[in-house]
Amino acid sequence: MKNTLIAPSVLAADFANLQRDIEMINNSEADWFHIDIMDGVFVPNISFGMPVLEAITKHATKTIDVHLMIVDPDRYIKTFAQLGSNILTVHYEACTHLHRTLQAIKAEGMKAGVALNPHTNVSLLEDIINDIDMVCIMSVNPGFGGQSFIENTYKKIKDLKEIIIRNNASTIIEIDGGVTNKNATQLVEAGADVLVAGNYVFKAENPTQTIIDLKKQTTF
Repeated sequence: MKNTLIAPSVLAADFANLQRDIEMINNSEADWFHIDIMDGVFVPNISFGMPVLEAITKHATKTIDVHLMIVDPDRYIKTFAQLGSNILTVHYEACTHLHRTLQAIKAEGMKAGVALNPHTNVSLLEDIINDIDMVCIMSVNPGFGGQSFIENTYKKIKDLKEIIIRNNASTIIEIDGGVTNKNATQLVEAGADVLVAGNYVFKAENPTQTIIDLKKQTTF
């Protein structure tokens, strides 16, 4: 049975009621916390930094999935490990020496992820796929929540799945951006293992029920 992981994106939470929203995720059927760190350089937006992440990890009881949308992520690998990150994802486009970066992440006891912008071809990961625990395919342009889903994502998932199978890798596939009940099933059928949902969850009338519905829809 396919049991898709649901990772609500904290970027879409109510920051005036952050602990309330963290507790909602803790008590829901969600599997992970997805946390976007943006620097205003790699992407045209600034999200939050170490103090907020530290506050989140203090209360979170589930896997902490940190997505770095920053330049020179190598500088902060040890810091994010100390703050409680379980999975640390860096952007392919931000890493000159990606293999070394992945090894540094694993040396700190975290799972290593690689994110790809919409224009980046999945074939670029073929030589390193066995060193990657998770590939995060951006299905919107990174930097802002609430964008429209990019339809070419389905093809990228299928192409990436072929690379994983061909290399006998255990890499899982995460989709980040524009995930709703309209595309969740199709994403999982294409090969996705983890769905990141931000506005769709937190702007819902009943976020807890929305997560339940997503889990039901993608478990088959």
